[in-house]
Amino acid sequence: MNFLRLLPVLLSCLLLGVNFLFRGNTVMTMVCLAFPLLLLLRRSWVPPLIQLGMFLGSMVWVQTLLFQASARQARGAPVIRDVAIMAGMTLFTGVAALVFMLPALRQRYGASVPGEKARS
Repeated sequence: MNFLRLLPVLLSCLLLGVNFLFRGNTVMTMVCLAFPLLLLLRRSWVPPLIQLGMFLGSMVWVQTLLFQASARQARGAPVIRDVAIMAGMTLFTGVAALVFMLPALRQRYGASVPGEKARS
């Protein structure tokens, strides 16, 4: 069941890898494809690291959005479709970081919740 909860993170990493592959950056493609392997570790530092990766991934989609929009606009091509796709990818990648707020995943990784008292 945790696999389904982590699916947005996996898809985000895969799509970011495809984005980097399309740009010709094979090193970052490999990083994006290997990044989800961290999810196999049951350590409390994994969720913040994955969340940071998802935030950085969202910034990559914003950069891609700006680049694609300006390139298409310079050619006189329609921009709205590309902007909608890239904005959707930005939102999806950002929301993927929120899966670690689910109780089952907090328990799996031993992450504490802000404001929650430690159990004795």
